[in-house]
Amino acid sequence: MKNATTVLRDLIHKPFFWGIIAIVALLLLNVLKDPGYLALSVNPNNGHLVGNVIDILRQAAPIMMIAIGMSLVIATAGIDLSVGSLMAVAGAVSMEFLRSTGGTSVGSALTAVGLSLAITGLLGAVNGVLVAYVGLQPFIATLVLMLAGRGIAKVITGGQNTAASNDAYRWIANGYVIGIPVVFLLALAIVIAVGWVVRRSALGLMIEAIGINPRASRMAGIKPKGLLLTAYILSGVLAGIAGVMSVGSVMTVDISRTGYQLELDAILAVVIGGASLMGGKFSLSGAFVGALLIATLDKTVLFLGVSSSATPAFKATVIIVICLLQSERVRAWFRRRRTSAPTSRAETSEMKEVAA
Repeated sequence: MKNATTVLRDLIHKPFFWGIIAIVALLLLNVLKDPGYLALSVNPNNGHLVGNVIDILRQAAPIMMIAIGMSLVIATAGIDLSVGSLMAVAGAVSMEFLRSTGGTSVGSALTAVGLSLAITGLLGAVNGVLVAYVGLQPFIATLVLMLAGRGIAKVITGGQNTAASNDAYRWIANGYVIGIPVVFLLALAIVIAVGWVVRRSALGLMIEAIGINPRASRMAGIKPKGLLLTAYILSGVLAGIAGVMSVGSVMTVDISRTGYQLELDAILAVVIGGASLMGGKFSLSGAFVGALLIATLDKTVLFLGVSSSATPAFKATVIIVICLLQSERVRAWFRRRRTSAPTSRAETSEMKEVAA
């Protein structure tokens, strides 16, 4: 049976450990400013839970979706810079469909969501074809769609921010089940489902094999092109889900703002979760925690009143500290410093006498 020291040592090496520590530290920082920051209450009108924690969970859901898709792509030694633009495309498709058809039924909402995911999945497949079959660098291939995606969204909406009305669609982002936001429960269910598929089957191992050594994986009988295509399609579909979540909260798509720079948050969440940008190593649970951390960090910035000019520096400082704590090389350096330091006052005195 493992002792407490061994358990703690194993826990420290988990990819999500330092992300959880950072979340706790940020929440404590907010509590110092407002002791009631973590308080939850029940809205007497509808019985829903309200509070800052609920807001963080709701805000984290879209980031979780694109972070999970980004994890799979990065595991293949790739990158997907187009996820933010695909969120805008998904929002444009769904809002334009609901506006033009005037649909207010559940069927109309499901059709709008289905169309959004089909189109973003198709655009994800374009990324996959450019990377796997044409041979373009993932950075270049997805950068093209990152720039073109918002243009596609503008074409769909005629260059205007589009609003629509559909209670079922709005419920996806603003609804509650047993007092918890539907959007977070949906994100959690998708994370669990994707995690079960990639870890309970050979898919996860094959994706990691591609990222570690594509040539060796081909010699082992793995077909990397199909897996690359699958990873980019999944990333596109998950970005579409994130777009539906983001747009559904206000029932308006802002072509220039929806999903803006969220691809950077997704990459940060994946890195915080312990994934390697060189490919091969990935952790969906780590990406999940990383997304929660990004949402908590954004909420903390607003709550503490950090100026917009200082916000990037504040976020960068927190993320750099986490990455340093995650680094085995940095931790090994601290261990060496600790073991090489004098262990007692008597030892220090003895060293001084020898030197004299």
